[in-house]
Amino acid sequence: MKFTCTKENLLKGLQLVIGITTKPGNLPILSNINIEAEESGVRLISTNLEIGITAYVRAKVSEPGSFTVPAKTMGDFVGLIRQEHIDISLIKNQLLIASGTSSTKIKGVSSEEFPVIPDIEEGDAYTIDAETFRQGMSDIVFAAAKNEIRPELSGVYFGFFTESRPGLTLAATDSYRLAEKTITVSQGDTSCVCIVPAKTIAEFIRLIGLHPPSGQKETQVRLWVSENQVAIRYNECEITSRVIEGTYPDYTQIIPTKFTTVATVPCDLLQNGIKAASLFTNTGVNAVSLVINPDSSKVNISSLSAQTGEHTTEIEASVVGEASNILLNHKYVLDGLSHLGGDIEFQMNGPESPSVLRKSGEGDYVYIVMPIRQ
Repeated sequence: MKFTCTKENLLKGLQLVIGITTKPGNLPILSNINIEAEESGVRLISTNLEIGITAYVRAKVSEPGSFTVPAKTMGDFVGLIRQEHIDISLIKNQLLIASGTSSTKIKGVSSEEFPVIPDIEEGDAYTIDAETFRQGMSDIVFAAAKNEIRPELSGVYFGFFTESRPGLTLAATDSYRLAEKTITVSQGDTSCVCIVPAKTIAEFIRLIGLHPPSGQKETQVRLWVSENQVAIRYNECEITSRVIEGTYPDYTQIIPTKFTTVATVPCDLLQNGIKAASLFTNTGVNAVSLVINPDSSKVNISSLSAQTGEHTTEIEASVVGEASNILLNHKYVLDGLSHLGGDIEFQMNGPESPSVLRKSGEGDYVYIVMPIRQ
C-alpha cells in the first residue's frame, strides 16, 4: 500500500471515523481504523460492531492495499504534522508516514482481522436537506431513554409518510417526557418506520456538524432504510447502523388535542424563571410549581426546599382558558425550552395531565412533560 494525500483531507477523514472507535478490550481491533487504498482513492473505516463509518479521502494511490492502525495514535499524530502533503506506505507490519524531513512508523494489525461492515440491503431511500435533518435530530434525541431497560425507548422513532404525518416524523421519549419533530423529505415517498439507536443519531449529527452544508459541498443527505439497517451518505462519508428491533409505543395517544388552559409567554423569561426556581428544589424530585392565572394574565413559578429555601416569581403572559396549576420536573422543562425560542405556548389540562410546550404559531415541533403526581 502506498499513497499521497494532503494533511487537510486526511485529518478531516480521521475526524469523521475516530468517534466510534473503542478502547482496547476484548476485541482490541475495534480501537483501530482500517485504511483501504484503492485506485479511486482511500477509504478510512471504523466500527464498534453496531455502527460502521466510512470516510472517503482524495489521494494519489500508487500501490493499492489495506492495513489497520490505532485510531487515536493516527489522529493525534496527523494533527501535529505541519507540512501540507503526506506520503503513506506499508512496510511489513508498520505504517510509514513521511512528510517533509520527518518520518514515523506506526505499528498496526492486518486488515484481515478487521470486522466486515455489511452493505445495506436494498430498501427505502430518501433525500433530506442536511441542516434540516441535523436540526430535527438535535431537537428530539435528548428525550430518548439513557438506559436500555426498554430497548425501543433508547432509540429515536423514524416514521416516513405514516398515516397521520407527511414527510419524516422523528420522536423520542423516556416515558417522562416526549419530543416530536416533523421535517420535509425532498425525495422518496414510501411509507416506512424504524427505531434508530440514539448513539447512531449522535453520529449523524456529528457528521453533518463537522461538514456543514455550503455552496461547495452537498446540501442533501441520502438515507436508506432496510429491515435491519439504516444508513446515511453525506459528502465523503457514509454511516451504517443496525436498527433496534421491536415496535415503538404509540405515543400519539398521550398528545392532547384540546386544552383547558393555554398561556403564551416569552421563552427566555420562562427559562430564567424556572432556572431560578430550580435552585430551591429538593434533590431527586426537582419539582417546580407553575400556576396559571387568566385573571391577572400571569404565570407564577415557585419552588420550596427544606435545605436551601424557597423562591417565587411571576411572568406576564397571554392566558386563554381556566386557571390551572401543575408540578413539573424543572430539568425536563428546561431541556425542552432550550430547543424552542421566541414566544411559546404552554398548554395544559390540569395538574394530572401532560403539559405541552410548542413554539407559538408553529406545529412541526411539540414537547410534552408528564406531571409530578402530588
